[in-house]
This record gives sequence, structure tokens and C-alpha cells, in this order.
Amino acid sequence: MRVLIASLILVANLPAADDTKSAAALQSLKAALAAKPKSLADLSSKDFSSIPLTKTDATTARQLLWDAHAAIIQVERAKEIEDRKLTEDKLEMKFAFTTFGEKPKDGRSLWISLHGGGGAPARVNDSQWENQKKLYKVDEGIYLAPRAPTNTWNLWHEAHIDRLFARLIEDLIVLEGVNPDRVYVLGYSAGGDGVYQLAPRMADHWAAAAMMAGHPNGVPVLSLRNVPFALQVGGKDAAYNRNTVAKEYGDKLLKLHEEDKNGYRHFVKIHEDKGHWMNLEDKAALPWMAKHTRNPIPDRVVWKQSGTPHDRSYWLAVPPKEANGDSLVVADRVGQTVTLSKVEKIQNLMVRLDDRMLDLDKAVTVLLDGKELYRGTPARTIGTMLKTLVGRGDPKLVFDAEVSVAIPTK
Repeated sequence: MRVLIASLILVANLPAADDTKSAAALQSLKAALAAKPKSLADLSSKDFSSIPLTKTDATTARQLLWDAHAAIIQVERAKEIEDRKLTEDKLEMKFAFTTFGEKPKDGRSLWISLHGGGGAPARVNDSQWENQKKLYKVDEGIYLAPRAPTNTWNLWHEAHIDRLFARLIEDLIVLEGVNPDRVYVLGYSAGGDGVYQLAPRMADHWAAAAMMAGHPNGVPVLSLRNVPFALQVGGKDAAYNRNTVAKEYGDKLLKLHEEDKNGYRHFVKIHEDKGHWMNLEDKAALPWMAKHTRNPIPDRVVWKQSGTPHDRSYWLAVPPKEANGDSLVVADRVGQTVTLSKVEKIQNLMVRLDDRMLDLDKAVTVLLDGKELYRGTPARTIGTMLKTLVGRGDPKLVFDAEVSVAIPTK
């Protein structure tokens, strides 16, 4: 039997936004930002960060925080892009990029293209990187080929890759005018292995993904619900059973799409007369990908953790220390209600909200198994905006309010 946790009700008792207090909080934020804080995260401890805001003041606060974040990135990160190199401890990820076409009003697209190679001497992976730099062209956007920081077999899905890619995207949004809703990932051979892994576990970063001639290594595909996924392999590419496994994964995506017509869009092509090298016929995936843009606030999120765990996906999150590599959440949003239809191996869940998604001046309900975990009017606060901005740097994934619920045990 499931039981409700009494502490959940405390969230519902937050006071509604008071116009005077909200305006004062906004003025305090302006003053704090004018003092040029070294870290925006430091503002979370300020009293004004927990004061409920009106919808109008929340909109203004959002823009102020984004402008401050962008200014910090411009000062602290410009050299990373200029040097074409990111570092993390002793690791180094070099990258090269070429810009194509005119910049759209809403920003450039970004195409992160992963080279093959893997468990081989550095010179082999260097050669693969050089090839990847010029392998594909796009009509518009930044085509970027990173050099994997290691020469291991799993060079594109070690834990540091998630962090480096997240930082790279964060930099390029500000410094190169990238549209965060048009970021794509693709890769060949070992790069395809990486796409199989990174597309689901970093799902909320991507507008679409394309796997060429790789192997999934058993990765689940549930989290691809909102990531259009292109899958191509040579019909004669029998090494590691790439060809047969690709067909199996294509069937998995088709079954999921048939069960959820608004999700799991996919493009699958087995090039029957080709081996591991597909003679660039696989470039057909790129114009298909370009038709898709990310929806940062989809009405359904399927979040199945695998490999390196993350503490957030779209408008869901867990406490960082509770991120579990095998957890699952399926959440739907209709009107003012969020329904959790599946929750596995999660103790505490945060549902992040803003006025793009529903009306924060009206009651919001969170349900699990038909029972209320939360009912109330969550407050828009600067603290929640900071929490969702810092460490991610994506203006479309900054949220105004957060509801925390403890998942009842059976």
C-alpha cells in the first residue's frame, strides 16, 4: 500500500506573490547583479531569492539572470572557444568547427560530429578526427568535430564526455549565437557508439541525433521519446553484429512510436550492399535531422537513466546525490496537472514549472497512481531560476517554480 508523506503538504502552503514584496525582490536582484558577483550561484542564499514573484517580475528576473550569465561566459570562457580546447583536470578535448550559411534570427544550429577509432593508438584516432572534420556539410550552422580526450574503446561515452559536451554547448550558445533548440549530435563507427549512448542520457540537449555504423552496447532507448533518432548501418557490417543489432533497435523505436504516436520519431536505413563504410550515403540523415527542433518543455517526458546518471532532464530533476543510473520516470503534463505514471528507483523528484507550461497563479496538482502527491500554487522564485540556470546555461531550460515530492514506498 502506498502512503503519503506529510511533509509534501508543506510545499502547498507557500504564500502567493505580493506585488510590493515581489517588486522589492526584483530591485534587490538588480542591486546584487550590479555588484558583479563572481558566481551567480552565490545569490541563491540571499533573502530575495526565496520571495514569491509576480508573473511580470519573474519574466524580468529571468532576463536579468540570463544577461548576467552571458556576461560571465563572455569574460571567463571566450578563450576556450578561441583556443578550440576544453580541459577537465588532466583531460583535454580539442575541437574544430566550420560555419555554414547565414545566421538565422533565432540563432545558428550546432552539429557535433563524433569521429571513429576507439581503442587504438592516438595516431589512429587523430586520423579519424581529421577525417570527421570534413566528412559532412550542412546548409546552415556550425559543424563541429571534437577530438575525444582519450583513446579508449568507449572514448565517446565515458562520464567526462557528458560534462565536456554540456560545457561546450553552454559556451557556444553565448559566444557563437547557437540556438539551444537546434543542437544535433551525430557520429560514425565508434562515434556511432557514442551517439547510441549520449542521445538518450543527454536527451534534453538534442534537437535530433544520428547514429552511423555504431553499436549500442545494450543501451535502453526509452529516453529518446522527444529526440528524433536516425539509425543507419551497412547491411554487410557484421562485426559485433552491428547490422542485426541496428535492425533490432529500429524495431524497438517503431514499436515505441506505435504506442506513442507523438514520440519516438525515427529514420532507419540499412544500406544492404554496404559494409562498415557507407560511401557517404548516410549523409541523408542530416537534412532529415535539420527538420527537427527541440521542444524544451514537452508534454511527456520519459527519463530512463543509463550509463552516466544525470540530475535533470527537461522539466524533471532529482537531488544530485540521488541520481541513479537505472531509474525511470514517465511524466505527463495536461493543463494544471502533472501525472507520474511510472516512477522506479527514485526517492525524491522535482517537477519544474513556468508559465509556458501552465498558469502558476492557479493550483497545480501532481499525481501518482491516482493519488495527490502535491496540490497547491508553487511560487515563482529567483532561487529556482538560479538553480536551473547555473550549471546548465540553457535559457530555454530556466524554470520559475519547483515542486518537490517524496515518492511513497510500497
